[in-house]
Amino acid sequence: MLNEFKNFIARGNVMDMAVGIIIGAAFTAIVSSLVGDLINPIIGLVTGGVDFTNHYLVLAGEVPEGASLQAARDSGASVFAYGAFLMAVINFLIIAWVVFMLVKAVNRVKEAAMGPERAEEPAPKGPSAEDLLVEIRDLLKRK
Repeated sequence: MLNEFKNFIARGNVMDMAVGIIIGAAFTAIVSSLVGDLINPIIGLVTGGVDFTNHYLVLAGEVPEGASLQAARDSGASVFAYGAFLMAVINFLIIAWVVFMLVKAVNRVKEAAMGPERAEEPAPKGPSAEDLLVEIRDLLKRK
């Protein structure tokens, strides 16, 4: 059983996955800083200094007027934190955009490394739809 475990861990896919997870964790820290420290302040500037994180509705319980979301949660009130959800959606969209741009850049580098002759290999030629239809018609005529 120990040998099977060693073989499993030594496989390339497992090691690639481990490296991907480690890089992903580091990348998450970078993107979180990008979102929290650079993009959210710009959004706040555009929206007049509004920070969506502390926008919520009190469903049950007592919360002092103007209390932060954390203070409302700490008071034991039931809150509908739509601002925190909105910020999570914005963060997700930004992270998805950054990952898309990263993949696009990696693909561009791969294509440049492969050279122009290998970048776009032509699809194998086969019969056209019309050729297939003619062949089917001819087969049906024979029956």
